[in-house]
Amino acid sequence: MKRSSAATTAAASSGEAAGATISSFGRRLTTRRRLSWPAVPEIAVLDHDAVLAAVPAAAAIERVRDAFVRHHHGEWAMPAKVYLDSPGHGDFRAMPARGSGLALLKWVTSFPGNPARGLPTVTGVVCLSDAETGEPLMLLDARSVTALRTGAVAAVAARALAREEVGTVGLVGCGLHGAWVGRCMAAAGYRAGICHDPDAEAAQRLADELGWQAGARADALATDIVCCVTPGFEPVVEAGDLRPGLHLNMLGADGPGKAEATAAAVASCALFCDEWEQAVHGGELTGAVQAGLVARDRVTDLGAVLAGDAPGRPGPDAVTLFDSTGLAIQDLAVAGAAHAAWREGVVAGQSVWL
Repeated sequence: MKRSSAATTAAASSGEAAGATISSFGRRLTTRRRLSWPAVPEIAVLDHDAVLAAVPAAAAIERVRDAFVRHHHGEWAMPAKVYLDSPGHGDFRAMPARGSGLALLKWVTSFPGNPARGLPTVTGVVCLSDAETGEPLMLLDARSVTALRTGAVAAVAARALAREEVGTVGLVGCGLHGAWVGRCMAAAGYRAGICHDPDAEAAQRLADELGWQAGARADALATDIVCCVTPGFEPVVEAGDLRPGLHLNMLGADGPGKAEATAAAVASCALFCDEWEQAVHGGELTGAVQAGLVARDRVTDLGAVLAGDAPGRPGPDAVTLFDSTGLAIQDLAVAGAAHAAWREGVVAGQSVWL
């Protein structure tokens, strides 16, 4: 059942306030005044499960692909990601984007020590607003949005850069994000794969879900498309692991000092990234660029490939590497789809009024 505009407007939108309390220099003054603007409308809130129920993997893949094309054409805007360190603990990231009538800010964290405290590594909230009025429309769980768009971009990059005749996927890292990479790859038509994780039970659970197999790191690296979704504290891929025709999706290194491949391995590949500035700040490209092994003219933006403005795979024997640092336009793509599903009544959520 679709939600009418009346249903998404607070009952108190008459423009009158019963009272207002003003505090100034320690004094409290209570006055009655009439507001010249309506109250903020209903703001929907989608938790982790609601977001994932709202946006199927196949829809997320198409939405994320469209976001890259629109951003490449200048239709969507995305200022630089802002990092705020919490020394000894992790970091906060503020990620804004605007496009297709919506604006978004994701406030998300990466605190690697959290699992030892019984907490997730990634937490945060996404605020989705109307780009014409600035009104907040929806709050979404950032973990689910991040996991879904990470999985979606892996499938988008594989479709664009891997050999057409490939048949197997290797997944290194089977946590929350790794699981959604696997699910999105399966949704994109990749039916066979190897799951590897230091937690063998996690790898087996995901393999059972997808109809794949669990195996060693070497088994996963021996497949046609390798997706690495690890914390990035130590390399997973070395130059000796590369072979003709391989495609690598590097999805775990998303901040300074992180890398899933050695600089030598990165420099040996045909290189693609989601966004150059982010990639050189904290992605797979960082170490190779700092070592002087890779320059800007060797790296192609994925959006340019998807838009048909740049070539993709140089040839069947090339080794291609896609460096994904995670973009706010991807978050906007998934959040916009979730909001549309909520408006159509596909998924229920909580509501708040400010």
